[in-house]
Amino acid sequence: MVFKAAIAALAASAQLASAFEKPAAPAQGMRLIKSSEEDPGQWIFKEDKYTMVKSKRGRKHYIDITNIEDDFVLERLSAKNRVAAQKAIEYPDTLGHVDEAQSFISSAGTEGPQLGLKHLTSGTEAANRLFKKVQDLASANAAITVEQFPHSDFDQPSVLARIPGKSENLVIIGAHFDSAAGKPSAAAPGADDNATGMVVVLESFRVLAQGGFEPENTLEFHWYGGEEIGLVGSADVFAHYRAAGKTVLSYVNQDMAGYSPSGTPAIITDYTDSDLNAYVKLLVTEYTGQAPNEDACGYGCSDHASADANGFPAAFLFEDFTNQTSPYIHTVNDTLGTIMWDAVERHIQFSIGYLVEASYL
Repeated sequence: MVFKAAIAALAASAQLASAFEKPAAPAQGMRLIKSSEEDPGQWIFKEDKYTMVKSKRGRKHYIDITNIEDDFVLERLSAKNRVAAQKAIEYPDTLGHVDEAQSFISSAGTEGPQLGLKHLTSGTEAANRLFKKVQDLASANAAITVEQFPHSDFDQPSVLARIPGKSENLVIIGAHFDSAAGKPSAAAPGADDNATGMVVVLESFRVLAQGGFEPENTLEFHWYGGEEIGLVGSADVFAHYRAAGKTVLSYVNQDMAGYSPSGTPAIITDYTDSDLNAYVKLLVTEYTGQAPNEDACGYGCSDHASADANGFPAAFLFEDFTNQTSPYIHTVNDTLGTIMWDAVERHIQFSIGYLVEASYL
């Protein structure tokens, strides 16, 4: 164990010794984006980021690193072979709380999520409506806290809810709630990307809050702003958690949960933690009745990349293979009528199972 720790320390120090250096900004008001490990960074104007949000075919992922100053994070974003996230626990290979989790799953459904998707909004209004909704649900348990997490570069605060446990160790599930369709003024209903992920997290929170669940580990439910413009919301949140020295046992991302022609979700295997992925596979198989597929989604494709970059173990359960996902995202056609509610239901079942089981890690 001592030898392994020494090797890990040497690897970490080697990373920091070759820290990523940001290029100088050519003008004020520009943003530094990074689209791969090899990319040294490109300065663009903020408005131009929206034109990089394309439809399914030809879309380009990137991470806005303008505000990231932590050498550890910058180096992980630039390393093909990153050191695995340091984990406080080992994930089990069996599940011990199936009956309890199933009792909560029996209280879940898609009626509330379907109603929620009928009232889609955007921008600051979306953040405020979501905050109010989460506060209303949290009123079932006086111990639950709900806060808005402000961001310096855009006016769409993230929303964080917390069900306290006996331990301060964190089990987190999250989804972004912003949407985009190519320019700031474009109509972007964002039903699948990502109102579905948002309501999966919301329904899981509702069931556990109203059901009076008392976790061993603390559960957090995150809804991020700014994902579509470079993961800036989740980057701020996880940078804060890293600086505060918080212990994150696991983070599971929910981004697009409502379009699955194959009927089987997929575990994303890149920029995620392999040990946590094995645990997620166990959970998906038990709580949805089928083993998930596996796929990769590329550099900076969603908010799990922010958790991973900050050294926290992350996983991402996606709606299907990436080449079978919704053809309507990032367009005006990403509407309620395209949603496959059986897919949303599978994600809700998994999410509740994950939160109950992982609360005992």
